[in-house]
Amino acid sequence: MPLLTSPSLPASVRGEKRRLFMLAMTIVLIFAGVTAWSAVHQDRYSRSGSGCFSVTIPSSTGGALLHQCGARARASCRGALHHHDRLSLLMRPPCRSAGLP
Repeated sequence: MPLLTSPSLPASVRGEKRRLFMLAMTIVLIFAGVTAWSAVHQDRYSRSGSGCFSVTIPSSTGGALLHQCGARARASCRGALHHHDRLSLLMRPPCRSAGLP
């Protein structure tokens, strides 16, 4: 009755499955680590401060990041204080948090 017994897998097949499982787990752990790091790590454009400002503005593609530092940032913030268009109103809070006029 050889048909009633379950065939055992050769050692090479079990080793291959173990290697595939370890590779899959390594990929999952790397992905989880990168995801966790990107969730808590802030880049230099994430917030305004120390003479630089960042603001997301409406664009033809949905949105664009406007990031400026130094003299350009001061000039843009001064202009935003004197105008009342939508872009100027969006720029005012980041300019204030960056300490720019």
